[in-house]
Amino acid sequence: MSGRGVWLRARARLRRFPTALAACGDQAAAYGRCVAAAAAGPAELRRDSCLEEFRALRECFARAVRPCPG
Repeated sequence: MSGRGVWLRARARLRRFPTALAACGDQAAAYGRCVAAAAAGPAELRRDSCLEEFRALRECFARAVRPCPG
């Protein structure tokens, strides 16, 4: 197993990130607002407090990087 192949795949995914982020700006902003609001108070940020927003962002990323059919 080659360590080089792992890095090449990781770099390929990272190259697609700016495009995916641009396509998912609304979802990224909603997730960021949720995390900022959850962390702003005296209480600690809890796991799954922004789960709905995270899932929406993850689904958008998945759609954005999926190859176009045809």
